[in-house]
Amino acid sequence: MDVYEAVSSRRAVRGFTDRHVPRELLERVLCAAAWAPSGSNLQPWRPYVVTGDPLAEIKTRAGGRLAAGEPWDEPEYEQYPPALRSPYHERRSAFGEQRYGALGIPHENVEARQRAASANWDCFGAPAALFCYIDRDLGPAQWSDAGMYLQTVMLLLRAEGLHSCPQMAWAKFHSSVAEVLSPPEELMLLCGMSIGHEDAAVDHARMGRAPLEETVVFVGY
Repeated sequence: MDVYEAVSSRRAVRGFTDRHVPRELLERVLCAAAWAPSGSNLQPWRPYVVTGDPLAEIKTRAGGRLAAGEPWDEPEYEQYPPALRSPYHERRSAFGEQRYGALGIPHENVEARQRAASANWDCFGAPAALFCYIDRDLGPAQWSDAGMYLQTVMLLLRAEGLHSCPQMAWAKFHSSVAEVLSPPEELMLLCGMSIGHEDAAVDHARMGRAPLEETVVFVGY
């Protein structure tokens, strides 16, 4: 698979089989992903790769909180600005309509949308997950570096025939993840990532992208 195919076929898959993902495959991916760029080579990413009983325990803890109606954890960072201006507000709304529309869930059915969203905390059935932490003392530039690392991981997973789903949703249950993984106090959970083989029986709506002229400015051409 060449890099263009990896980029074009990567998407947030929300349905996985339970087929085992070998550790040696993930080690190969993460060794290569370590070459992702970072300012002054800080390499600020601190991933925890989890499967088996520990991942099952994380899912159980999150699921138990959902079933009990417990509130989300206090946010440790702001995922979106309080007021998204155009065109970002429209893009976010279009995502919701497309995502839940593909599931046959109307806009007004809030309960059904919440049930669909709860699949995040089961990793959509994936047998492996990556929880990416970052040092609390680092700033926006290092968060950008972590994003480039995570994108590199996802593209390498495609090259191995796997799929993934990056999930900021896990930051809402960061304490449940920490109860199992016991990260150092100086680390903050940036996001999770479900990893595995796609379940072809689950319909995956591919989200569109803005046209080039809406996002890119060419100068001097």
